[in-house]
Amino acid sequence: MSVPPPPEPITGARLLFSLDPAVSHLNHGSFGAVPIVAQRAQQRLRDEMEADPLRFFTQGLADRIAHTRRHLAGFLGADPEHTALTTNATTGAAVVFQSLGLRSGDEVLTTDHGYGAVDYSIRRECRRTGATHRVLPVPLTATQEQVVQIVRDGLRPGRTRLLVVDQVTSATARLFPVAAIVGVAREHGVPVLVDAAHAPGMLPASVRSIGADFWVGNLHKWGYAPRGTAVLVVAPPWRDRIEPLVVSWEQDSGFPARLEWQGTSDYTAWLSAPAGLYTLRSLGVDRVRAHNAGLAAYGQRVVGDALGVPPAELPDPGGPTVAMRLIPLPAGLATTLDGARALQTRVAERLATQVAIMAWGGRGWLRLCGQVYNTPEEYQRLAVGLPGLLAQR
Repeated sequence: MSVPPPPEPITGARLLFSLDPAVSHLNHGSFGAVPIVAQRAQQRLRDEMEADPLRFFTQGLADRIAHTRRHLAGFLGADPEHTALTTNATTGAAVVFQSLGLRSGDEVLTTDHGYGAVDYSIRRECRRTGATHRVLPVPLTATQEQVVQIVRDGLRPGRTRLLVVDQVTSATARLFPVAAIVGVAREHGVPVLVDAAHAPGMLPASVRSIGADFWVGNLHKWGYAPRGTAVLVVAPPWRDRIEPLVVSWEQDSGFPARLEWQGTSDYTAWLSAPAGLYTLRSLGVDRVRAHNAGLAAYGQRVVGDALGVPPAELPDPGGPTVAMRLIPLPAGLATTLDGARALQTRVAERLATQVAIMAWGGRGWLRLCGQVYNTPEEYQRLAVGLPGLLAQR
C-alpha cells in the first residue's frame, strides 16, 4: 500500500525559528521550539528588567501578568478569573495534589498513559498523606467509547478523591475523550484534573467546554511561547482551596495572584507568550494544525514502512489534529526507560535526528511529531537510516 502524500509546506515557516539546520527536529512535543519573534520579545523584556530591576518588579508587573493571563485564557477558551499562570503542566498538577487535602483511605486514580513526572508527584503526595495511587490499564487500541467505559468502571465514589486523565498522552500520543470522561466522573461526584500539556495550540477544544475541575496546559509546546509558560484553570468551587507550592507576598490576595507571584522569578517568558501566539495566528491556527497532523501521519507511514510495520499496526491518535504519532519498534528494543533514553541518544548522534523513544506497555515506541519547520525529506532520511541503526544492537 502506497504512502499518502505529505501536506503542502507552509512557505517560509522554517525561517521563523533558530533551529540548527544540520539536525532534523522531529520531537517538538518534548520541549517545543520558540519562534524568533518570541525570543526577541523575551530578550527585550530581560533587557528592561536588568536595566532597572526595582522598577520592573515593583511598578506594574502584576498588571502586566494579569494582562497576559487574560490574553492566554482568551485563546484557550477559559475564564481569566479562574486561570493562573504557572511554569509547566507538572507544576500546576503538583499544586492541585497538595491542595486537595488527601487523607488515609483516599485514592488518586490515573490511567497507565499518564505522564511520568505527574505520576511521581502523585506518589509523593500519597506517601505524605497516606492516600493511594491506583492505575487503570487502557489498551492502546481502545476506542473512545471503551476508554470512557474503563474509567466509569474504575471509579470508586466516596474513595476516589481525584481522577487524573491526559487530553493528549505524552507516552502514547493518544487523544482521550476528556469531556465525556469529565461528565462520567461528575455523575459519580469525582473531581477531575485534565493534564492538557500538549493541548494548547494543537487542539481546538475550549477549556470551558470540557468542564473539568482542574485543567493544566503548556503554552511552550504547540503554542510557541517561551519555555516556562503554562496555565492552571480551576473551577469556582475549588479556587479558594488552591495553595501555591511556595508562599510569597501575594498569599493574601487569593487565586490567581497567590499562585503566580513567586518573588524574583523571571516572568519574561509569561509576558512574551503573546508573541508566540501571534506567530501561530499569523501562520493560521487551523492551517498549522492540519499541516502538523498531516506531516506526523506521513512520517509515521514512511518510517513504519521502513521498519516493516503494516499500516494496520500503526496506532491511531484518535483525533484529526493530533500532531504526534507512534511507531512500534522491533521486539526487545527500548523496553525500559534507560534503554529508551540510550536509543534516543544513538539516533540523535548517528542520524542527526531528534525523536522521542518511549518505553510503554512492555515494548519500545518511536514517537514522531510534525511541525511547520519540518519537511517530508527529514522523515525520509530517518526511514533510510533507522533500520540499519536498530540492527546494531
